[in-house]
Amino acid sequence: MHNPDFIAFLDTREHTRDRLASILSRWADINSFSYNLEGIQRVQTLFQEDFSDLRSQEDSCELPPQKVLSPEGHVIERPLGKALMFLKRPEQKLRVFLCCHLDTVFAPDHPFQSCSRIDENTLRGPGVADAKGGLLVMLTALQMFEKSPWADNLGWEILINPDEEIGSPGSAYLLRQVAERNDVGLIFEPCSTEGKLVSHRKGSGNFSTFVKGRAAHAGRDPHLGRNAILAAARMIVDLHAIQNPQRGITVNTGYIEGGGPANVVPDRAFFKTNVRVADSQEQHDFESLLTETQSKLNETDGISVDTFGGFGRPPKLLDSRTLYLLRQIAECGREIGLHLEWIGSGGTCDGNNLAAAGLVTVDSLGPRGFGIHTQDEYVHLDDIIERAQLTCLLLMKMAAGNVEIPPRNS
Repeated sequence: MHNPDFIAFLDTREHTRDRLASILSRWADINSFSYNLEGIQRVQTLFQEDFSDLRSQEDSCELPPQKVLSPEGHVIERPLGKALMFLKRPEQKLRVFLCCHLDTVFAPDHPFQSCSRIDENTLRGPGVADAKGGLLVMLTALQMFEKSPWADNLGWEILINPDEEIGSPGSAYLLRQVAERNDVGLIFEPCSTEGKLVSHRKGSGNFSTFVKGRAAHAGRDPHLGRNAILAAARMIVDLHAIQNPQRGITVNTGYIEGGGPANVVPDRAFFKTNVRVADSQEQHDFESLLTETQSKLNETDGISVDTFGGFGRPPKLLDSRTLYLLRQIAECGREIGLHLEWIGSGGTCDGNNLAAAGLVTVDSLGPRGFGIHTQDEYVHLDDIIERAQLTCLLLMKMAAGNVEIPPRNS
């Protein structure tokens, strides 16, 4: 139902394009690649300044290091940045969790390092859509919400994590914790280029495999060698045989290395594989195939295989609770002149983890994402204003009791 009292508190006159562009450029001009801890800390300092007017409790949390398999077959640890958290009115019965990541895919030596104003409404830069633009949507929405008369009825909690682009290996446990103590999850990943929300997502697994063989002279003693690259190739072909895009499961081996001189039977191979699944059955099917394929190769004389990794992002299904929340957001959109639809996505995010932990979540409340993960990434500044109004209106309606909170999954 249209309520002019709500609309009156969606005043964005102070949030001009120039102001938004200035804030976003400050954030995005600092490299915050997932493993650039110094850059991550610098951006977090800016967030502490810019989020301070929300007058919330602030905290930070050390994350455990990411464990990865090296090309030499050793499990090593990669340090991660801190997670930044803000908390307001935790004593309230109704609590909303808001989340967005600050890390980007652009390493410090990547040529794409700074922002440029393409036109009055367009800002190009690393992470301006994915997902520092989403962080600006979140901040702007909360600044408006805190000025409304319903703000005291709702508690909120923010997590800004530094490792989403690499699967949230360090912050996954924090996501499980916040899912337990909040009623609704809102994540500010970019929506589609058409402005559509994401209703459901595939799950994702990442696996690193090291194959050990036996070296030998390729001309004099080839029979004494055990070719690790050939064994790896057979395993890759076997794993890809399960691929069925029509069904939902896709397999992609995106990296491989091994061996040395061409006249030596290679005794080492290493490859990385990403798997996307539509549901838990597909996840189980792949895990079973992986175990079977690895066991078969390990029974081969002179060949040993070790695989490290797993499904860090469970499939996020469209259930009745999520559908209800999507419809409420669409109604908020209608009241401010946005026609919102939703679609499924093969991409993953922290929304997968929150949903798996039982928290009803919509995870695409950020601006439209153009050219994300490329040197052509850009954002429309008006999108930030519109999506901030959308989130603020939803928060006000929840705080006023005009939107019911779907019951938690057991």
